[in-house]
Amino acid sequence: MKATFCTRREICALFLFLTVFVFIFVLRHMDILEPKFNSTIIMPRVSTHPNEIHSFCTFKPLSPEDALEERLILDSIAWPETPLLSAPISLEQTSDPAHSTFTILPGRKGGQWHVGDQLEVMILTSDFQGRPKKSGGDFLLARLHNRKLEAGVVGQVVDHLNGSYSAVFSLLWEGDAQVEVTLVHTGEAISVLNTLNREQPYRMYYKSLFRSGSHSETTLCNVCLRPTQQPMCNYTDLRTGEPWFCYKPKNLSCDARINHYMGGWNHDLLNANEEKLFQRGVNLKVYIRASGPANFIVLPQKEGQPQVKSSTVTSGPSGYYYQGVWRALGGTTVREFSTSAISQCLKGKVVHMYGDSTMRQWFNFLTATLPGLKKFDLHIPKRTGPHMSLDCVNNILVTYCCHGPPLRCDPMNPRELCYIANELDRLIGGPNTVVVFTIWAHYGSFPMEIYIRRLQSIRRAVVRLLDRAPGTLVVIRTGNPKDLNLFVSLFNSDWHSLQCNKVLRAMFKGLNVHLIDAWEMNQAHHLPHNLHPLPPIIRNMINHLLSYICRQNGG
Repeated sequence: MKATFCTRREICALFLFLTVFVFIFVLRHMDILEPKFNSTIIMPRVSTHPNEIHSFCTFKPLSPEDALEERLILDSIAWPETPLLSAPISLEQTSDPAHSTFTILPGRKGGQWHVGDQLEVMILTSDFQGRPKKSGGDFLLARLHNRKLEAGVVGQVVDHLNGSYSAVFSLLWEGDAQVEVTLVHTGEAISVLNTLNREQPYRMYYKSLFRSGSHSETTLCNVCLRPTQQPMCNYTDLRTGEPWFCYKPKNLSCDARINHYMGGWNHDLLNANEEKLFQRGVNLKVYIRASGPANFIVLPQKEGQPQVKSSTVTSGPSGYYYQGVWRALGGTTVREFSTSAISQCLKGKVVHMYGDSTMRQWFNFLTATLPGLKKFDLHIPKRTGPHMSLDCVNNILVTYCCHGPPLRCDPMNPRELCYIANELDRLIGGPNTVVVFTIWAHYGSFPMEIYIRRLQSIRRAVVRLLDRAPGTLVVIRTGNPKDLNLFVSLFNSDWHSLQCNKVLRAMFKGLNVHLIDAWEMNQAHHLPHNLHPLPPIIRNMINHLLSYICRQNGG
């Protein structure tokens, strides 16, 4: 009879491993293994260049190669410019979903569509007075779905820059299908968001508490701070060069910093007319109606039918749902894993997860799903971590650590913040090591340059890891759409998240890493958009992750 418990040798090996792991963990968080941060009091250089990403400071210059890459990526994701409206902005001149329409265009076979065909939809936008728009720049989402079949796929939207848009869908299942088009933001709203990110990146601010004995002070912190008469503490990471500053307390040293947390946000960001661009139920994530039928029937694929390619779009969806299960198109085949199959798949594996709360969802899912995976009480805040779970019987270790600032969180020890690049450099790696990370949601109020530079740092660490341990599996989760209101739009809009995803794909293209398209997995599902996707979507994401870890052809 096969033993279901650890042997004495396994227990000793596991105890030794765990002892070393905890010893390193304790040393690290006692700041013994880490170089001391630079507490030199500095004032950032004031910039007078109009094209500077900040009007009040600059960072360490990029290498020529990184600077060129940054420029090329920014050019590749440049959003269509919307003609400036006369001040004050008039809502009546912006796109109105109630006056806009979409129409299903006739297929090549007239009114018939088959599996394997592509469907094209024409979207025409009009303003609040019913006048056709003459410019593009609106942010639209398109989805094809069937609730009974729990089927859904994302459409690829093309802006023709004249007020009209195309949405192209791959037809992937038989039966009913319904087109859905959503106006997320008008082009004018995106112009406002872009201006805010460039001119007020400090509108979401952070704080740190400094304490020595019975005396304590709290000061503001951020990626960059406006220079004042008050000196600053420089907490720029010594390894990655990631900038972080706090105003120096009046009567304490920079070494007295004991925590990091979100301080709040500036409320008076928009005038009354600008706020009208972000109205739920009016012009913020509102459905556009069909000018004719929105439903149609998809017939079975014809024998010998050639694949239909669109001349409008060059790329297709990353996958689709059918009967509630995500089916990836290209890459690995996504399998469904039972609880026992998950344990078998992860047997002998070390899974390191880094990122924000959307990655912590994955850690929590595995810990809650696997009865043998027990979470260690490290006496760390539940929302921030770091966390660690261990399955002794199957020798599974799963860890989670939130990424470094900017990070909107409850008060936490700064030493618990882990820059992903530094964490990757600490790993030995190998065929039994899985690295999963995401980084996007906390960058919604900053210029895209800051996000690009963080990814460049992480990519260099990924390359180093794969060079020394090519068998290491690296999986990256993209950002996802969420429920929007005025506040969320101003600090973490879907538009900015989409732009981050484009940058992420460009940055890691060509590397031996795998992407899980959380954006399409959320948008294609019938459940409402949520910053933290609901359990059925999380389960599909975990199945996708496990399918990378345990491929059918290689185990």
